[in-house]
Amino acid sequence: MDDALWDAVGDPMRRTLLDLMLIGGPSSATRLSERVSVTRQAVAKHLSVLQRVGLVRARQEGRERQFSVDSEQLARATAQLHEVGRHWDERLGRIKQIAEEIERSRQN
Repeated sequence: MDDALWDAVGDPMRRTLLDLMLIGGPSSATRLSERVSVTRQAVAKHLSVLQRVGLVRARQEGRERQFSVDSEQLARATAQLHEVGRHWDERLGRIKQIAEEIERSRQN
């Protein structure tokens, strides 16, 4: 598991920014800040974290940087999440099995 990646997407504001870019395409920190309840500087810091883990890419366009979601890294994150979910399903299935065995032994 990539802990830095999960730390980055663990923040609700960063997930919101990712959602906004997935829906609306590339965007600047200024445009994104107009759609959320934090300052442009806060948005820029969140985008910096997302860029550092590779979830977003930036390109200079005039005076501003345009940020877009890196679909390959997002696919990697999604695959990791799926794998974590599969492991938890297995663990929970085993816990259920143990609980059922305990319940059967109490009934006998």
